Amino acid sequence: MQRTNFQTVGDCTFILSMSNVIVYGGAGALGRHLVSKFAASQWTVTSIDLVKNDQAQHNVLLNIDDSLEAQAKAALDGVKSALGSQKAKAVLCVAGGWAGGNAKSDDFIKNSDLMVKQSVNSSLIAANVAAHLLADDGLLSLTGALAAQQGTPGMIGYGIAKAAVHQLVSSLAAPGSGLPSGASVTAILPVTLDTPMNRKFAAADTDFSTWTSLDDVSNHLFELATKSSNVTSGKLLSVVTKDGQTSFTEV
Repeated sequence: MQRTNFQTVGDCTFILSMSNVIVYGGAGALGRHLVSKFAASQWTVTSIDLVKNDQAQHNVLLNIDDSLEAQAKAALDGVKSALGSQKAKAVLCVAGGWAGGNAKSDDFIKNSDLMVKQSVNSSLIAANVAAHLLADDGLLSLTGALAAQQGTPGMIGYGIAKAAVHQLVSSLAAPGSGLPSGASVTAILPVTLDTPMNRKFAAADTDFSTWTSLDDVSNHLFELATKSSNVTSGKLLSVVTKDGQTSFTEV
């Protein structure tokens, strides 16, 4: 689970234990914040994504044109190679995206397929990696959406994909799911994350005080990974921001 480094100051040698974290989507907006947060705290970070994140010590690159099975094998093999005999204290899946459309929209099927690939497939791969390489008592965190707790008629593909992630959390938290002993699993359920892409397409009258900063999410996931904050396995975490203040509540 940990890598040991040695640091000498004067005549004294200190032993530094470095924990491992796996960030799926480590080259995205939230993923980059997470990688930076953990790396700055002396964790060894493995990023899984389509492109490299130079802040991560290890990068596992997937091919978007590969099948789900091929991507899952590449992810697992790549992380095994990066960690060697070690395990990870946390697997954090923050891959995803957004596309709208109702059942009559021209791009309904195409967008729905994209949402499943970006949210469901990435979560399945992260779960598979966690089943093999997460340490006992470790954390698996996925990314759902608060909107998917109810109907999403204007973004059906997005809604069904995120709802599937919510169900996956319930299944993984149940006995016999394949996760290591004592592991906790959850999903964050944000409303709107304050990313450059979301800012680009925001309406002129948008109330940004209700958007959640990437630092808030990164800091909370770090707290969960380090056990300085706890989560009930199988519960979802709503992420709601009001007047610039963010709360994380189990639902």
